[in-house]
Amino acid sequence: MKNKTERFPFSATKTRGSLPYLPITLSYQNNSAELSGILDTGASVNVLPYKVGKELGAVWENQAVKLSLTGNLAQFEACAIIVSAEIGQFSPVDLAFAWTRNENIPVILGQVNFFLEFDVCFFASEMFFEINRKKKRQ
Repeated sequence: MKNKTERFPFSATKTRGSLPYLPITLSYQNNSAELSGILDTGASVNVLPYKVGKELGAVWENQAVKLSLTGNLAQFEACAIIVSAEIGQFSPVDLAFAWTRNENIPVILGQVNFFLEFDVCFFASEMFFEINRKKKRQ
């Protein structure tokens, strides 16, 4: 399917106003979860909460690559996991996540590798954002 720009509205939250949450379907080992991930240009990596990884069928003890997170997540163990992501009409893309033991965070879409795969333009004053899949270099 030909990629084009897709527009998404900001989502209202109870405590923080409206934020850029992106509807996304994550798939791993024949399991999938429909959820929303927050677009965070300040996050170095994508982050997956523990309960979402478990819902996808991932087994913590089977993950070989351990990671160290910083900031608010520094106290939690994390490991690398690759999942397939479907967003709107775009073709599926593999996203690398730091799967953390933290249960109380949203799915975070950060620089590695969400923003390496998609261009995003925020129109905060108008309460929407647009995404487009980056073109592959020849």
